[in-house]
Amino acid sequence: MADVARLAGVSSQTVSRVSNGHPSVVAGTRERVLRAMEQLGYRPNSAARALRSGRFRTIGVILFTLSTTGNTRTLEAIAVSAAEQGYAITLQPVAVPTQTGVHGAFTRLGELAVDGIIVIMEVNLLDAATITLPPHVQVVVVDSDAGDRYSVVDTDQVGGAHLAVRHLLDLGHSTVWHLAGPDGSFAAQRREQAWREALAKDWRAAPPVVRGDWSAESGYRAGLELAGHQDCTAVFAANDQMALGLLRALRECGRRVPQDVSVVGFDDIPEAASFAPPLTTVHQDFAEVGRRCVDGVLREISRAEVPTGAVLVPTRLVERSSTAPARRG
Repeated sequence: MADVARLAGVSSQTVSRVSNGHPSVVAGTRERVLRAMEQLGYRPNSAARALRSGRFRTIGVILFTLSTTGNTRTLEAIAVSAAEQGYAITLQPVAVPTQTGVHGAFTRLGELAVDGIIVIMEVNLLDAATITLPPHVQVVVVDSDAGDRYSVVDTDQVGGAHLAVRHLLDLGHSTVWHLAGPDGSFAAQRREQAWREALAKDWRAAPPVVRGDWSAESGYRAGLELAGHQDCTAVFAANDQMALGLLRALRECGRRVPQDVSVVGFDDIPEAASFAPPLTTVHQDFAEVGRRCVDGVLREISRAEVPTGAVLVPTRLVERSSTAPARRG
């Protein structure tokens, strides 16, 4: 820093202000210092900076799988939002969601010196007696039902499912079948519960649930089963990937979409508009979820407090060509 100061003709304090992005440095001086840094190959010492400020400008992320679209896009959104705030992220996957695995992840992130942690975790794990998060750690949880103990950010799963079912009922379908996600998933549980509520509110009978595992292949297997029910004219799939497999199965079984069966998905993945036919689906704002996660954990860090309760990011229905009015007669 002293070498940069001498070359730029400024004080070491000014070099420190430039390296920390302090707004009080005039533009000409800042440019002179930056040129000196580049010429000398100077890089600010992040470890020394952390010792002075108590901040590492790094957020840890714990999650159990990268195989689902929701987790991947949420992680991407967190990384982008963190970078916009001048933070890096450190990813810590947990292969087996046990107490030992969770605490091991927190321990490793503590050794890597992070300022706060975002956990992408399923509801049944947080509710289980074997899972507790370490105390005095600034934590925001994604996709969970732990609002009474931790700060939670999630998509409005219930509202989105209601939109999907209401859309199909308004098209004149007598009921709506449901291709659900796996039992252990918080999102799947919420969407299935909301599907039942929406049908009950309209005095419609709920058909038997057909369950998948979020994959297109499981949607295809479920679709072969649903195609055999001639009274099945409308299906709400709990995610777009399963809806993709469902569309293929219905097509192979001679059930036309949307003439014979209307299909609604959930997520609005970028490929949904290119399905055959283009998929009507519930849009999740993953970018907003990521932003709110990062904002939440940074507020906890700055205030040294742990707010509780859930922040729900709204959803919206995107109508495309996979739904149509029910056929009469």
